[in-house]
This record gives sequence, structure tokens and C-alpha cells, in this order.
Amino acid sequence: MTVRTTRRVFLSAATMMAAALAATACGSPQETASGGGDSAAPVKVGLVYSQSGALASYGKQYIEGFKAGLDFATDGTNKVGERTIELTEVDDAGDPAKAVSAAKDLIGKGNKIIAGSTASGVALQVAPIAAQNKVLFISGPAATDGVTGANKYTFRSGRQSYQDVVTAKSFIGDPAGKKVVVFAQDGAFGDANEAAVKNVIGGAGATVSSVRAPASATEFTPFASQIKAAKPDLLFVAWAGTTAPAMWQTLDQQGVLTSTTVVTGLDIRASWPTFGAAGSKISFLSHYFDGASDTEAAKAAKAKIPGGTLDLFHPDGFAAAQMVVRAAQEGGDDVEKMITALEGWSFDGVKGKMTIRKEDHALLQPMFQATLSGSGQAFTATAQKSLTGDETAPPAVAMKG
Repeated sequence: MTVRTTRRVFLSAATMMAAALAATACGSPQETASGGGDSAAPVKVGLVYSQSGALASYGKQYIEGFKAGLDFATDGTNKVGERTIELTEVDDAGDPAKAVSAAKDLIGKGNKIIAGSTASGVALQVAPIAAQNKVLFISGPAATDGVTGANKYTFRSGRQSYQDVVTAKSFIGDPAGKKVVVFAQDGAFGDANEAAVKNVIGGAGATVSSVRAPASATEFTPFASQIKAAKPDLLFVAWAGTTAPAMWQTLDQQGVLTSTTVVTGLDIRASWPTFGAAGSKISFLSHYFDGASDTEAAKAAKAKIPGGTLDLFHPDGFAAAQMVVRAAQEGGDDVEKMITALEGWSFDGVKGKMTIRKEDHALLQPMFQATLSGSGQAFTATAQKSLTGDETAPPAVAMKG
């Protein structure tokens, strides 16, 4: 595994604000406190995420966002009180076994805070390790709903799948009596998306059916014909892989994109060219894209991110750093106090107001409707509507541990 350790140099505690907000308050992430613990010892934070593997591009955005968020949350000092924040970065390559091994190693070396988890499968395996060892775990871009309520030691700094699907539902208003079709590939990814749409949109009164294609399919005209014949009010497309350009081209050529509202998730900027000419005809649910918000945190992130353009998972890393600083400020080395400090906390993140729900640690946050204009490499995303954290809040779940 690849390990990188970063030490930062900081200002004295006299430069820090003396008071901190109560755990349930909505406040500025720059508000700092001395925290507890050994004032001479560093605050050790282990970052286990994908530096390599299929999700390396996501991991790159996460760590860029984290370092920008750390700078923002500490007023450029990267310090809590007199304590240096020591980051140890470990590559899990998207492999749960590697992530678990790395987490255990970091815990053994005295890290009381673990963050990262680019992949959902990784997050679900690291969460129990955090509970077993009583350390704080802040999951990153991993979107699986299972992270919410996993245990009292586990939090998340990104959105979850339910929030994606609620955003998709917003495109058709009241779903009662509406027809929704899910177009997805056979397999676990397609199963999960179909189940989510049936639960969220079907549960709100829509009739949900599906058109599924083999993962090996390269000819999509028959599936386009099935979709048109169903005459849906909403087509929800969940697709991954190299066949995406051909799939979108076929839906466009067969008139599907002009016959109904077609919604899919807006991935990282590098993926936008895959939509081709279809891009401007699709409605997108979005976790984040550059320009979706104009918050102070977003401005600060843009100033620190290489290239100055924010992308899908920069906010997740940024929020994780804000949460790490909050936990260290209020909890020192006491993990139970860290948990109390985070539960119910509202803060201003890149996306806007973020609130950690006390009951199950769901992260309530804005989500966006978006459109693409232009074509290919020149696509530009524009926000059509911002949904509040309350509007996209998942149902509260019982804490499992």
C-alpha cells in the first residue's frame, strides 16, 4: 500500500477564537477551540481512500477537497489549538480488504480519526472496524445508504443514494399516478437503482417498471423501442461502463429523449463527453458541479483546488476536513466527545448548509437539478434548481451499533 504522511506548521493558540458553538448550532467552520488531549501531541488523522484503481479519479478529488477544507476550517493554520494535524494517507485501491488492513494499522498507530472510503464496499467494511476499536470514522464519496446508521462511530461527508433518487423524483412533481421506467444494466448496480426508484418514487404513488439490458449489450434499439412503448412520464437511466456513448446515441436517435423526461446522474466532468449530442436533452440530478453554489466555502475551495475548477467529489473531502476539525476542537482525544460534537451539528459547506442528523448521522445537504449545454469537451453545467437538505432528507433509521 502507498502511505504518505503530511505535517503542517501552525499559528499559536492565541490566534484562535476562544469560544465554539454548541453541538447543535449552525456556525462557521473556522470557529476554533483548543480542544482536549496532549497539547504537544499531533492530532493524528488516517485517510484511507482510492489513490489507484477504478475510483482513483474520485479519490483525487476527495483528497484535494480535504486539504482545501482543512485550510478553510483552520483559517489557513491547519492546526487545532497548539496541536499539529498529522495526516497519513493510505491507498486502498478500492479493495475492502486493503482498507480494513490499513484502518487497523492506523488505529494501532494511535489514529483516533479515520476518514476516506471512496467506494461503498470499502465504507461498509471499515465502519464495523471503527465501532470495534471505538474510533471516529468519517466516510467519503461512498454513496451506499447502509453507511447511515451503521454505528454511532460512523459518519459520512458525502451524499447517499436516497438523496440522488429524491432529486430525480423532483423532476415530475407529485408522482401519484405517474409512470416511471428504470433503464439499467443487469447486475447489482442495476438492481440497487431499480430498488431505490421503486422505494422512493414508487412509494410516493408512481407505478415503476423496468427495462433491463445485459451488461454485454452493444445494440440498444430493442430496448429503446420497449421504453417508448411504455410511454413513461419519467425515464430513470442508471448506466456504467464503456457502452454509455452508444446507449445514449441510440436513445437519442430513436426519439426517446424527446418523448419523455429522461433523468440520470451527472458524474465527474471527465465523463460528460460520453453523452454526445444527447447531453443537452437530458435532465440531470446532481450531487455537485462547478458553479452549483456560490458559498464562501465554494470560493475558498476554488482558490485552493488545482486548476480552480470544482468537481463532483471535492465537496465530500472539504466537508470531511470541516468535520475532522470540529471533532478535534471539541473532543480532543476523547472519541465520545467527538461524536457528541458532530451529532446535530450544522455547518456551511461547499454545497451550502449541511446538517448531521443526530439520530442516525445522515448528512442532510442540498442537491441539484442540472442541464448541460454545448457539446463534447465544451459542455457546461447549469443549475436549474437547488433542493434543500430537508427536501432530500432520507428517512431516519435506527442506529445499528
